[in-house]
Amino acid sequence: MLRTLKTYFGYDSFRPLQEEIINQTLAKKDSLVLMPTGGGKSICFQLPALLLEGTAIVVSPLISLMKDQVEALQSNGIAAGALNSNNTETENANLRRECLMGKIKLLYVSPEKLLSEIDFLLCDIQLSLFAIDEAHCISQWGHDFRPEYTQMSILREKFPEVPIIALTATADKITRTDILHQLRLKDPKVFISSFDRPNLSLTVKRGYQQKEKSKTILDFIVKRPHQCGIIYCMSRSKTENVAKMLQENGIKTAIYHAGRSVMERNKAQNDFINDKVQVVCATIAFGMGIDKSNVRWVIHYNLPKSIENYYQEIGRAGRDGMESDTLLFYSLSDLILLSKFAHDSSQQNINLEKLSRMQQYAEANICRRRILLSYFGETVNKDCGNCDVCKNPPERFDGTIIVQKALSAIVRTNEEIGTTMLVDILKGFNNAEVIEKGYNKLKTFGAGRDIPPRDWYDYLLQILQLGYFEIAYNESNHLKITNSGRDILFGKAKATLVIIKREESIIKSKKKKSIKESKSEKIVYDNLDNTIFEELRVLRKKLADEQNVPAYIVLSDKVLHSLSTLRPISIEEFGNISGIGEYKKERYGKDFVTLINKLVKE
Repeated sequence: MLRTLKTYFGYDSFRPLQEEIINQTLAKKDSLVLMPTGGGKSICFQLPALLLEGTAIVVSPLISLMKDQVEALQSNGIAAGALNSNNTETENANLRRECLMGKIKLLYVSPEKLLSEIDFLLCDIQLSLFAIDEAHCISQWGHDFRPEYTQMSILREKFPEVPIIALTATADKITRTDILHQLRLKDPKVFISSFDRPNLSLTVKRGYQQKEKSKTILDFIVKRPHQCGIIYCMSRSKTENVAKMLQENGIKTAIYHAGRSVMERNKAQNDFINDKVQVVCATIAFGMGIDKSNVRWVIHYNLPKSIENYYQEIGRAGRDGMESDTLLFYSLSDLILLSKFAHDSSQQNINLEKLSRMQQYAEANICRRRILLSYFGETVNKDCGNCDVCKNPPERFDGTIIVQKALSAIVRTNEEIGTTMLVDILKGFNNAEVIEKGYNKLKTFGAGRDIPPRDWYDYLLQILQLGYFEIAYNESNHLKITNSGRDILFGKAKATLVIIKREESIIKSKKKKSIKESKSEKIVYDNLDNTIFEELRVLRKKLADEQNVPAYIVLSDKVLHSLSTLRPISIEEFGNISGIGEYKKERYGKDFVTLINKLVKE
């Protein structure tokens, strides 16, 4: 096992649980594996596939994901292929022939293709194992349920002796139980790895309006030249608008959402994978098919609808284990809209509960990583030190008067207003609707003139979280005071709020110029020789372009980091770098060692 691991994948040892999972499959036993994105799930089925006789069938939901994994396997010298509709009939026929001859070790198929081949190809070849990737898609309780996955139980009926391994990065208890039931796994062992991704920083910014978000995002990207990332938006229109803003500021950006044609979506994904664009702005339709290891950051422009969605999406950053950043924007309008979606859904109770947990995470005043890990049933006894709460603990003040002003305005309008109108009243804005309804004559009209509108929205979010008012989603999102809110309003209790701190963007009037100039800056990593790293990156891109594969398929950022730090000057030393197997040593050793020798002499 260790020799195979080193030869094909370039690693000297297994990560936690990998060896146990592999042994379970080698013993022809079923298993369910929960392991975070970037935690090494793929090796859990790829390595036993190399050790067992026959062909491993890997069920994967997206053609793009199959393509990435097959390219990565082939780049390690492993015989792999994907049977799908993107291939020509000739390509699929050749692939079937190679399977019949026993030449393919791993065959990737979609659920639909699996079912169409189950009585044909699968019956004619020797099968080593079935791997069901993204297994949460099987469960109706999963965050990305796919009906075509529900027929996977036929595998256990047709091939009772072939071991099945189901794998996912995110599944709560109810989803895990459903996966086991749907697949009819036989005496399965459930492996749950740590969900901790300590290389990901976690930051939440609350109550930002559109202009503030734009400034913050530009500032964020300027500080990370050459680093690629994903911005997730709630709607198609928001995706388009954010992309346009970035493009106008000189940042190469692709757009991905379900409203664009298949050709446009494929181009966006390929451009991002091949580093032709720095950023992709997308709805949640984007990402499951991305195996790109060098995504350095993920931004959520809006609040996700569940912790599962959020965790899987931020997991697309830093898959290579290197330091990466995540940033989540969260506003009251997000919460209102998502709550309406949950109320209108067929699974109202569970979706509202999932949204509530997401809201608690976003509004937390304790270590965010502890909340995430707790959600997945994992307990830690110390703070992470790598989230915004740990780095800048919130300061509080007596906000009773602010809360009373807001609640008083709600009461004086007979609890028939939403948040926007409430802020208009508190700020004393004489707009048409305020005057028409006579709200400009209220005692609380203009009572909050001294507080900026953006801060009022932030305070209202805090007041909602504290439980002093509720939102009646069935009454046009009108605000209703709770009993605890009445205690505050009538002076029976005090309210504590968090002090709002805002960072001023470093981008001034010449921001376009500064962004374009920053393109020439170098990436900065700890203990890293930037010059060598940059030169190695250029060589990697050249080799990738020659082979028509993404750069990270040649060597990951983590391997480049090791090369620029350790500077191997012989092919043997090059092969000893973690992540470089025999195949890559033979294929790329000479090119990289020659360059490193040249750079070291300079």
